[in-house]
Amino acid sequence: MEIGTREMISSDIEKVVDYFINADAMFLKGMGADKTKFPDRNTWITLIQSELNKPNPQKEFYYIIWLINDEPVGHSNINKIHYGNHATMHLHLWNTQQRKKGLGIRFLKSTLPYYFKNFHLKKILCEPYAENPAPHRVLQKLGFTLQQTYETTPGWINFHQRVHRHELTKESFIKKIQ
Repeated sequence: MEIGTREMISSDIEKVVDYFINADAMFLKGMGADKTKFPDRNTWITLIQSELNKPNPQKEFYYIIWLINDEPVGHSNINKIHYGNHATMHLHLWNTQQRKKGLGIRFLKSTLPYYFKNFHLKKILCEPYAENPAPHRVLQKLGFTLQQTYETTPGWINFHQRVHRHELTKESFIKKIQ
């Protein structure tokens, strides 16, 4: 099995949107998402497409596609981008059969350099739903540190929830992978 990562291209957009649109409500709740807050499919596709054409300093979000044997199987993205400083990261393996195999760590090790380099970030934040243990384990293994736990509505597709804020500085990441 060959794993890889690459920047999103137009043909990936529908796969990302369909991952959310086609998911059942219980799965989405487990990750802290609320299906009733989703835009319609075409609006969401148009929104992501418009981001692909923007220069990085102007992007509101940016996607990396995760590949197994050159087939897309998931994605990571950043939003709340403060170019040259920090951004908030999200991670999603689309197929349940790919989960719990250590792939998230492998994918993120090759994803994080895109974020640090292309957006000149000093640190990356990740705020998964506190009731979803899987991302917390992955983040800790990659050297993210738990900064705080608090209640918020973390994004436009989320319900109000308790999150764990994890942080990884560029320096910590470089030390971890060396």
